[in-house]
Amino acid sequence: MNALLDTSLVGGPFLIGLYLLTGLFVAGLLLRRQGVRAAALTLALVLAGAVAGWVLVWLVSDVWDLFGVSMSTPTRLWTAGLVGALVLAVTNLFGARPRRRVLAVVAIPLCLLTAAAGINAEFGQFNTVRAALGIPLYGALTDALAGPVPPITDTRGTVGTVTIPATVSGFAAREAMVYLPAAARTAKPPVLPVIEMLSGQPGSPSDLFTAGRLAGILDAWAATHHGLAPIVVVPDQLGAPDRNPMCVDSKLGNSAGYLTVDVPAWIRAHYRVAAAPGGWAIAGFSQGGTCSIQLGADHPELYGTVLDISGELAPKAGNPQQTVQAGFAGSAAAYAAAAPSAILAAHAPYRALHIIFAVGGDDTRYIAWTNTLRAAAERAGATTDLLVSPGTAHDWHTVVYALTRALPLLAAHTGLTVNP
Repeated sequence: MNALLDTSLVGGPFLIGLYLLTGLFVAGLLLRRQGVRAAALTLALVLAGAVAGWVLVWLVSDVWDLFGVSMSTPTRLWTAGLVGALVLAVTNLFGARPRRRVLAVVAIPLCLLTAAAGINAEFGQFNTVRAALGIPLYGALTDALAGPVPPITDTRGTVGTVTIPATVSGFAAREAMVYLPAAARTAKPPVLPVIEMLSGQPGSPSDLFTAGRLAGILDAWAATHHGLAPIVVVPDQLGAPDRNPMCVDSKLGNSAGYLTVDVPAWIRAHYRVAAAPGGWAIAGFSQGGTCSIQLGADHPELYGTVLDISGELAPKAGNPQQTVQAGFAGSAAAYAAAAPSAILAAHAPYRALHIIFAVGGDDTRYIAWTNTLRAAAERAGATTDLLVSPGTAHDWHTVVYALTRALPLLAAHTGLTVNP
């Protein structure tokens, strides 16, 4: 059963087989005896469907901006191909032999599944069947740590869920995720740096370990560094997948207080971690990236390093009017002050803040925003790095690239490389 649940949905035999099977069905629908005029009409309908699919994505992505990101070219092509294939299948439902109608009926859900799989492979959201079904990969961390301390030769970290109480903030957070490196589980663990990391919205803390492959990236680092790696805590900054408190304290919930008061206090109470901000980093992707630079820039007494992966110019929950009303009690001035560039300017000059920016090379909108924020950070006295993921957009492939390339930088800036 585990082998089935762990089947890759972003590559390998399953995806290749699905593509081939669907291609055979579509080819079967195309190979139909009909006159020249009928064939030309079918081709015209299919092309019209493909164009309609492309236009639909353009409207949703670029005109209405329903998801806050511009869809990638492969996603547009998958949608165009899907609509064209559906039109082809429907044309085979009428006036065709029963065998062809059966072929068309089977082809419709098959095309839907294939397009969904192709788009998912492009985004990298659900890497396995387990992730797509929402079956947890990790249990409670307390259970995972009930066994004996592993020998130092076992450099793999331990991952699990924990409950971080909102003692001060009262924020209704879901369970958090923690990665404990092997070094943290020895009898006398060294002082280790901390990365407080945030997933995107909609989403949950587990996304960074399933779609973001965080544990594997950290384990690979630890394997070449004697089991040493940062302690990574992924709290819930949302409260629910469809909520966005925007990492401020408001009627939507005291998300900022939870992340900067309750979570750090819990970490210090449970693990042997660095005391100074130089040993602490805050990181995130998309909405989590926006939060990371908001909170990192606003709290240099807590965090010495920030990793902003594809963050926005400002927190957002709907259009600007809805955002101001929901998160800032109708105050446009309070909303403007919550923008990362405004926070950076307000705290300038920084003496010891380093910000790592990462973005997908094909993510045109976010590249522009990233460059704007990087310039604002450098004007405020922060030092910066920029990582550009080649051939990716606003997706989890960018996150994997960013985490892999940023980890050595995070280690250096948090003092991990000088640990014994």
